[in-house]
Order: sequence, then C-alpha cells, then structure tokens
Amino acid sequence: MLIATLALPATPWAADPDPRDWDAVLAEARGQTVYFNAWGGSENINSYIGWAGETLNQRFGVKVIHVKLDDTANAVAKVLAEKAAGKNEGGSVDVIWINGENFASMKRQNLLMAPDWTTGLPNWVYVDHENMPTILTDFTIPTDGLESPWGGAKMVFFHDTARTPADSIPHSSVELLEWSKDNPGRFSYPQPPDFIGSSFLKQVLIETIEDKSRLSQPVNAASFAEDAAPLFAYLDDLHPNLWRGGKAYPQNYPDMKQKLADGELDIIFAFNPSEASAGIAAGELPDTVRSFSYTDGTLGNTHFVAIPYNATAKAGALVLANFLISPEAQLRKQDPALWGDPTVLSMDKLSAEDRAAFAALDLGVATLTPDELGPTLDEPHPDWMEYIEREWLRRYGVAN
Repeated sequence: MLIATLALPATPWAADPDPRDWDAVLAEARGQTVYFNAWGGSENINSYIGWAGETLNQRFGVKVIHVKLDDTANAVAKVLAEKAAGKNEGGSVDVIWINGENFASMKRQNLLMAPDWTTGLPNWVYVDHENMPTILTDFTIPTDGLESPWGGAKMVFFHDTARTPADSIPHSSVELLEWSKDNPGRFSYPQPPDFIGSSFLKQVLIETIEDKSRLSQPVNAASFAEDAAPLFAYLDDLHPNLWRGGKAYPQNYPDMKQKLADGELDIIFAFNPSEASAGIAAGELPDTVRSFSYTDGTLGNTHFVAIPYNATAKAGALVLANFLISPEAQLRKQDPALWGDPTVLSMDKLSAEDRAAFAALDLGVATLTPDELGPTLDEPHPDWMEYIEREWLRRYGVAN
C-alpha cells in the first residue's frame, strides 16, 4: 500500500547538472542521446515527440530516441531493477512520461533525480503553477520539483446531436444513470484497468463517496467497503443498462469512438477536451458530434516528465524537459490538428506575441472553452484505484 508521506531521493544535488547554470547544462547536453520512455499508442503523439526530438537535435545537438511504451509501469520496473542490481549511474532510461501511481512509486522508492530541478528550468517562469494545483501535487502526492509538467487533461463527454439533442444530455453521474435507464444499451465504458475506464470509476467515486476528504489519503482497508459502497451501488444500478447489458465492454477510447461513429453508442467520453474536434477533423466522427461536461466538474490532472536518479543523459533530459514547457512546444501541443493537449502555461506570463498565437489557435468546432469545461475535480490518492480496480474485477470483470 502507498503511504501518505513519501521520502525524497537520496541522490545529492551536487552530483547532477544544475538547471540554474543553464549554459553549463547546454554544454554538457551537446552530443548526448536521451532515451525518452513514453506511451507509443497514438500516431499524432508519436509525431509530436518526433518533432520535439528533431528540434532538439538541430538546436542543441541532443538526440532523442522515443522508447515506445504500452505501459509506463514497465519503464518504472526497469529503473527499479537497475537500482536492485546496483546500477546507480549509466541507466537505460533518461526521461519518463509519467503521473499518478507510477510517479508515487518512483518517489517512494527513491528512483528520481534529486528534487527541485523543475523550478530551475528557464521556461518554468511561464508555467501556471499558481492556478493549476495539479502541477504541484500529482494525484495528491507533492511533486517537490521531481517532475516537470508538460500537459493537462480533463474528462469530457461527447454526443452526436443528430441522435441525442443537447437538451437531453446528463450533467452529473446521477443524471447519466437516469439517462441510461431511458436509453438502455447506449452508453458504456472500457473495462478497468484501461485508463479511460478507470477514470470513469474515479469520476463516479468522487461524486458518490460520502466523505470526500478520504480521497486525499491512502485507503483505510478497514473502512474501504463502507467508503466505496455508494460507487458499487451506482455501478450495480448502471450495468444492466450498459451496451450489451454490461456483459462486454469497449476495448478502449478508440473503440468507444468507433461505436459512437457507427451509432452503437450515443454518449462516450475522453480525457482530452479536443478529442471530439480532432475526430471530426480526421473523418472519424460525424460533424454533428459535440462535447459537454458536468455542472459540478469532471476529473482532471496534469501529466509530467521525470528523470530517473541513474539516468545517463541528465543534462540532455533537462534540455528536453525545458523545451517541452516552452511557449513554442506548448502551442504546437495544444493545436488539435497535431495533438490538442491543454497547455500548462499561464497566458498572463507570456509575451504579447505568444498570447496572440495561442488565442489564434482553432480549437475545433466541438471543443469547449475553459469556462464551459467547468471545475476540475482532483484525482484521488493513487491507493484508491488499486482497491477499486481489484474489487471491480471481482464483481464485474469479463474476459475479452
């Protein structure tokens, strides 16, 4: 079980390149190869990482190799195995795209480069850490400058207005349950531990748990059944009205998207506010699809890059992390035609030219404005999903 207070890495800061001496970092980074361990399941994301790598090579002489992961935990396990073998330098992982349970695990096991390097990056001055609390706490765990933000995420729902008019859509989990009873078979979610499926469970958990303060702490095993009872009562009520009566589940978000396009589902959801617009632009969704959110908010978080304590190319890793929070890289990342990921930068901190460039972005016909997205609900402590997923599988799991 994860614990509430996690120890900081023992690696001394003096042994690592100091981002506050940026000229020295750039000099050390030139000629280095950075192995960037990041999810590789999206063509547009892979293209973005490829562009970032090409840019770093041209400008700073830093080569970036994208090690494509299907599960971030595999990279964490690799670093842990190297530590167990006494390989405290010359590690095979230089940067990891990370958040949530994987960050908590690496922090707890002292697998990350010494703290507070993030705030020393030159481009940190643009980051909106004052107004985005998920930049300083990752699933309730303080980041302590051990990971650098590079994108936001927020749950958003989609419907096809040709079949589901705007005045009939739900605006809370309770309303979604009632809608599903009136429209049986027209909603579903991927089977956990799929990220999107687990995110749906967290959304319902946050809305239904009686004492929300419990979610900021590790699970109390003695009270878990009582704490989670409203969630599972909700699911017991929902599942008979799911697609295929809850006897099967969509594989993942792309599968849900296809089912919306094919008319099998009427409401789906994603963790990127630009997904619907991107799907329309790519011809994957009809142009009648629109987004909606919940009145009292939906789940949101920030994703990060972290540097293992034994990384080989630490200077190059710092250059990559700094570039990823530059206005140039964040602008490209937020473009729905290229990725559509919400920025972690504060518009108030940018130059007039950069602000104008962000304002000029066409976010797409189906993308909600920040005001329309509504409040962001914080992620529960990582401990919760270990318990929730295990109990979900016991109750509802099916073989695919």
